[in-house]
Amino acid sequence: MANDLHRRLEAWLRYGDELGLGPFYRDRARTTLHTVPADASSGTQPPEPGPLPVSVSGPLAAVPSLFDGVESVPNDSLERIRTDLGDCTRCRLHRSRTKIVFGTGNPRAELVFVGEGPGHDEDQQGEPFVGRAGQLLTQMIEAMGLSRSDVYICNVVKCRPPENRTPARDEIATCAPFLLRQLAVIRPRVIVCLGAVAAQTLLGFSASISRLRGQWYDYRGARLLATYHPAYLLRNPSAKVEVWSDLKQVMAALGLKPPPPRPRQRR
Repeated sequence: MANDLHRRLEAWLRYGDELGLGPFYRDRARTTLHTVPADASSGTQPPEPGPLPVSVSGPLAAVPSLFDGVESVPNDSLERIRTDLGDCTRCRLHRSRTKIVFGTGNPRAELVFVGEGPGHDEDQQGEPFVGRAGQLLTQMIEAMGLSRSDVYICNVVKCRPPENRTPARDEIATCAPFLLRQLAVIRPRVIVCLGAVAAQTLLGFSASISRLRGQWYDYRGARLLATYHPAYLLRNPSAKVEVWSDLKQVMAALGLKPPPPRPRQRR
């Protein structure tokens, strides 16, 4: 396993160098972690990174992020990142995509939502979260007293996985450097990860979303909170209560107040 991990890390380092994501600090301590919730610390040696996404039993497993040490590109911009992405053919996902789904919203947003990957409607339109799940996300944003133009919305992978399957680890590793550059350019105060893939990618925690959600983490100076993906809420409407609780934490962190409820129209 150690040799396999070493080969994968070398491949990611070479790919990052090609993108200009340097320098990579190869002597960085392997045990350096993002902030871990107090109740998640077990005092034991962190396990080696396993495939993403995975769920673990027992104490929350905290592992070093595979993307630790990636620095922002000098004078970078969203326009430059999109240009560098180009008509991407770096992984197998390009074979069945219609459009690359880069991201949308305020390039100076204080709040960024990060999802897993495009679905059918996003693949057709080239914009993230425009299908049924996207409509629900828009409602969530508006319930916070904001609009889509106030925030930035993007995904871990920029091409739709076939049949909306979970992105494979190598696909995430190939595409995630562009996400990291997007976040480095925008420099949001708060990042909301929608679902396990986004949270696991940015935090390096091998845990289910039910165990990651509702807690604050540190992501390079920004505050990060994970919650359920809107697509999950379409299948499990009862979880909306938990998501609203998470979003109220975000609102408090940003000093936002929800808009007053609309008066009901008489019939």
